[in-house]
Amino acid sequence: MTAEVTGQMLIGASAVRGSRSEIFAVDPGTGETLAPGFAGGSAQDVARACTLAGEAFDVYRETTPEARAQFLETVAEAILGLGDGLIVRAMAESGLPRGRLEGERGRTVGQLRLFAKLLREGSFIEARIDPALPERQPLPRADLRQRHIALGPVVVFGASNFPLAFSVAGGDTASALAAGCPVVVKGHSAHPGTSELVGRAVQQAVNACGLPEGVFSLLFGSGSEVGIALVTDPRIKAVGFTGSRRGGLALVAAAQARPEPIPVYAEMASINPVVLLPAALSARAEALGKEFVGSLTLGAGQFCTNPGLVFALAGPDLDRFVAAAGAALQASAAATMLTPGIHAAYEAGVAQLEANANAQALARGTVGAGPHQGCAALFLTEAAALAGDHALTEEVFGASSLVVRCRDLDEVRATIAQLEGQLTATIHADAADAEAARALIPTLERKAGRILFNGWPTGVEVCDAMVHGGPFPATSDSRTTSVGTLAIRRFLRPVCYQDVPDALLPDALKRANPLGVPRRIDGTFQGAAPG
Repeated sequence: MTAEVTGQMLIGASAVRGSRSEIFAVDPGTGETLAPGFAGGSAQDVARACTLAGEAFDVYRETTPEARAQFLETVAEAILGLGDGLIVRAMAESGLPRGRLEGERGRTVGQLRLFAKLLREGSFIEARIDPALPERQPLPRADLRQRHIALGPVVVFGASNFPLAFSVAGGDTASALAAGCPVVVKGHSAHPGTSELVGRAVQQAVNACGLPEGVFSLLFGSGSEVGIALVTDPRIKAVGFTGSRRGGLALVAAAQARPEPIPVYAEMASINPVVLLPAALSARAEALGKEFVGSLTLGAGQFCTNPGLVFALAGPDLDRFVAAAGAALQASAAATMLTPGIHAAYEAGVAQLEANANAQALARGTVGAGPHQGCAALFLTEAAALAGDHALTEEVFGASSLVVRCRDLDEVRATIAQLEGQLTATIHADAADAEAARALIPTLERKAGRILFNGWPTGVEVCDAMVHGGPFPATSDSRTTSVGTLAIRRFLRPVCYQDVPDALLPDALKRANPLGVPRRIDGTFQGAAPG
């Protein structure tokens, strides 16, 4: 499969040219406008994509788990088949280095294969069987059987900071397709060429696997017109989004204003607090300072799990940490940010902190020579000031962080308790900090979806146990995750079958269990036993 970019949208099996204003990607490293232009979709294009998705739904949702597993694996192979052309285009559109994008391609392929494995294992169906008890007194019990089915067609919005792993064939798309939901993707305007290439790989896989064409479509559009039209189309039943709080809340509002409200799973904003407990800080202040800056500046700070707040007790050990972090940050090179707009927003956020009387500037990184390069920034504040100044806890998307100096551990805990919801919370602790850590964990559980010990939050493993979510505004729904196999639950709902004849039951609930899925029978988990 060749990596040719045409500027077309993909609606079902067709490649079509949009009719609205054009989007051009910009190479953030050079400022060069990249051809071709991508004309935006119209209301008719949105309706066509959603119509095809609706028509495909009943057929696609009842494909076997094995068939969907093979489809996801075919998508993975088709992405790999794009070869180096995909990487070259993604580098030009994002400013990200080759190694990062090759790793991201591996993650994208890996999560597709992970969901294929989950489909074959079968537990996602969550089959439950309570056999009839006709002799039970005082009332008999009917035969009750439950499974999870696909929710319906899903809209996925590509993210700016992961042009592969959180975009056209990223985690939201992979989990929705695994659940049995057709997907309509709204490609991100920062990397339309990359999106088209990956979209063609998915389109190719749909055809190769003999699936209805409406299982996948890819649209483009500047502004919010296409996105809002997709979210409000009555055939769409759920939304996956990664991006700004403003964008996420706009989609949530549109989805809730529909005659039939639908769930929006939006990952939005997080500053990911880090706590340096006293014994750990005393033992390794300098090392922690250097490691912190390494995490902060990774990928120009453009990770949703960047450590934006660091809490520690005032004293010589914190002074050592600050000195080491400041020295490492001053030596850090400026890095090209994803888009001119993201770079401008980052600089504005740093400028606001520099102008804030409650924030003391500690260090800036090396100023870059090229366009759109972010220069890392480190600030210091007092816990009392943080509690009274909401501007200090607003996310600055990029390599900027704030050290919070606290009087004691009670103030650490009380200040964190006032924070908004977060994707992650991190504790650095040695053995002597065990009691302090134990007292802090309940507060962190209320605030974050992932709690780390003696590590750094950047980097999210794609696996069964991962939670990439958290209380609002980290996500719009804290009950699930956008990374890992649990993500499939976002796009499923339970259905109970009462006294349905065995011949009419779905295969997962038939007595012979032809799919061989694990099931809970009369309250006991029985693997693949018949019911």
